[in-house]
Amino acid sequence: MELRTVSQVSRDYGISARMLRYYEQMGLLESQRKGGYAYRVYDEKNITRLRQIIILRKLRIPVKHIISILSNADAARTVELFRRNINELDKEITALSTVKSILTRFVEEINEKADVKLQLLGDETLFSMVGALSFSNNQIKEIKENVSMDELNKASETLDKLLDKDVRIMYLPPMTVAACLASGEGCEEKANGAINKFVTDTGLTKIKPDLRQFGFDASKEFQGTGVPSQAYEAWISIPDDMEVPAPLIKRTFRGGMYAAHVLRAWDFQDWVLLREWVNASGKFDNAWGEPRWTPDETGSGQGFEEQLNYWVNAKNGFKMEDMQLDLLFPIRAK
Repeated sequence: MELRTVSQVSRDYGISARMLRYYEQMGLLESQRKGGYAYRVYDEKNITRLRQIIILRKLRIPVKHIISILSNADAARTVELFRRNINELDKEITALSTVKSILTRFVEEINEKADVKLQLLGDETLFSMVGALSFSNNQIKEIKENVSMDELNKASETLDKLLDKDVRIMYLPPMTVAACLASGEGCEEKANGAINKFVTDTGLTKIKPDLRQFGFDASKEFQGTGVPSQAYEAWISIPDDMEVPAPLIKRTFRGGMYAAHVLRAWDFQDWVLLREWVNASGKFDNAWGEPRWTPDETGSGQGFEEQLNYWVNAKNGFKMEDMQLDLLFPIRAK
């Protein structure tokens, strides 16, 4: 039976080590340690399960539904969940079809009237056109019985692409942080674990209730999307005069502008989509690598992953299933 390491699985299936760990914590996957292997490994049973998860996620099935589907042998329950997701898709399709039909009728009406000034949009016919639209409950007219993985991937890319409405522009103010750098397998867990312990030991949530938590890949070189980090640094904002115990150190963050996007379903491919949005922006320049904190031996100016609800998570025991992350990409105005 072939065993594959986390790195191999991440590379072969293009998903991050953190996503694999998330699936494990949600009870969908199980890794193990075997004699002769320095790292955690997955057996063929779990690789098969991962393939199932990937397909279901590309079909836009929520993780909570996947848990029920894969842990329940009841076909009726699975059909019920699939139908629930089909109903949600029908609503989206109906809404998009409505918008498409209105725009199509606008084009036809404008072409017929040669309405260069678009007076149509202020005309009563606008409402009559909208009112005349009618749609069936199910907009799916045809179902392709054989959909290839390439087609599924293309559909997923189209649906997941970031639009302007998906990205917020924000300014992170200057702050002092306690930082922990960890390396090797599980470096994200090590760094975040040390920060969480520091917060608990010092009662920081009471001292600084507006605290903010950040983390970033501190690998010396880009590892590639889906490849586990070789080093990771976690931060927590602290009062300027607060002392921190080793191995934590203090850093001074000078502030800066960021393009922000909430991580969807722990899919770290969103980093790639956010970078593409920034690079295509007509208002902002990519500022990755711009010096923004001191000391900067861990690569000042990278993107952050911020826990949006850290204060609540700290109160509830730092449960991964309760975490919500914001991806923050450094930018500057053109």
